[in-house]
Amino acid sequence: MIVRSFKELEGTDRHVKSASGTWESKRIVLAKEKVGFSVHETILYAGTETNMWYANHIEAVVCTKGDAELTDRETGKTYHITPGTMYLLNGHERHTLKVKEDFHCICVFNPPVTGREDHDENGVYPLLTEEV
Repeated sequence: MIVRSFKELEGTDRHVKSASGTWESKRIVLAKEKVGFSVHETILYAGTETNMWYANHIEAVVCTKGDAELTDRETGKTYHITPGTMYLLNGHERHTLKVKEDFHCICVFNPPVTGREDHDENGVYPLLTEEV
């Protein structure tokens, strides 16, 4: 059994800040735990816009605090995301999150991330694996 808190991850290698400066993420469950998924608490900052495309992962996101507009860049459809709202990128959709108020969310990834990932120029997380 593993028990840990997001608070204890602050300032560790599990507390990742994006190169773009638009978000930070505390990765509480990673690939090295070998459970088939990863779990993160992520904050995207107010006034930012982040283009993402999880070509290698499925992601589920639950908003716990804040306000953002999610745009499916493939269809142009927009969604207002507020606390208690979930979105699932089950089709590897290219999407943009435009943050109106600091956006706090819990994210689950499959396959799990290693903790070293950041978005590339296309908004993609590379598919990294853990050394055995």
